[in-house]
Amino acid sequence: MARGPDGSGGGAGFSLADQLFNDQTLGDLAAEYARLDGFDPERFLDTCLPGLAGRGLLERLDWIADCIEAQLPRGFPAMAEALEAAMPAPLDPTREDDDFGRFIHAVPGILAVRHGLEEHQDRALDLLHRATQRFSMEFYIRPFLNRWPEETLARLDDWVRDDNYHVRRLVSEGTRPRLPWARNITLAPEVPLRFLDALHADPTRYVTRSVANHMNDLSKIMPERVLAHLERWRAAGAQNAAELDWMIRHALRTAVKRGERGALDFLGFRAGAVRARLALSPETPRIGEALEIAVTLEAEEAMPVMVDYRLRFARPSGEAEKVFKLRSARLAPGVPVTLRKVHRLKADASTFRLHAGAHRVTVQVNGQDVAQAGFMLQPPLGG
Repeated sequence: MARGPDGSGGGAGFSLADQLFNDQTLGDLAAEYARLDGFDPERFLDTCLPGLAGRGLLERLDWIADCIEAQLPRGFPAMAEALEAAMPAPLDPTREDDDFGRFIHAVPGILAVRHGLEEHQDRALDLLHRATQRFSMEFYIRPFLNRWPEETLARLDDWVRDDNYHVRRLVSEGTRPRLPWARNITLAPEVPLRFLDALHADPTRYVTRSVANHMNDLSKIMPERVLAHLERWRAAGAQNAAELDWMIRHALRTAVKRGERGALDFLGFRAGAVRARLALSPETPRIGEALEIAVTLEAEEAMPVMVDYRLRFARPSGEAEKVFKLRSARLAPGVPVTLRKVHRLKADASTFRLHAGAHRVTVQVNGQDVAQAGFMLQPPLGG
């Protein structure tokens, strides 16, 4: 579920910031820094814990870094040495995915930017290299790309071949043009393509997912360049065919939702005559209930189809629209196929709020609108 940098989301009363930063997690962090001579873990906790209240997720990270820094050496080289000495063991190198690390271990990245960016960039990059093996430094490499682009890119040229897959992922993730929550980078978007060319054949899904997400970002600003690169990767045969197929679909997912003809053709979903009938049930659902979407498709020739639907919903400021996946299928000539999906009409979805009023569903097949139907969404029972 998407959440903002304030740590909100996930339902009433839930706080991601509280889940990530509390007496238990900060106790773990204090125990790690207690290895350093002169570091007082009780002093850290007594200062840090009361200061969490009223701060969002990213603000808490800065505050925790403030409290750690208060007990570290003043000069950055000595500070970096202490930060490295307090680091836990690297993340499990035998895993291949879903091992982002713990947010409490972002402190070295914050202090690398705060104290190493201007006068100690080489030592700061060394620190980021070690720290990203405990928690992704994707936020903290970006100021170095802006301030020292050539020097930082030279490091990334080395890191793209690093033995640790977290370091390799950092190269792709840290150079994404639209990294969520992160500051913008001034790097021309085509510059990191050389890194993606090397990383697209990586054996680790954690890395290839980042590469695909990076390409999805680029598809919004340079779609033809992205298709040319994906074709080059397909022709090279350096990546496992099934994995590359997954990467291509993931890289083009936004272009497909927009119905871009080039992306759909690349995936084999060509335009063609498809007859469609759409039925919605019930006709007047309530917020919190489910809407069944049933679409029957028929074509005169065999073809693969990618079926999406767009929900146009009412809101106080006007109408808005969001695209959802239905499914992919293969049509045989003259043989009707009915596809169904149950759409939960949640009061608070991850990215928008539903309101009572007129709504419309439009079915899209291989990028073409083929059927639409409306329904009147009612308030929830007791609402």
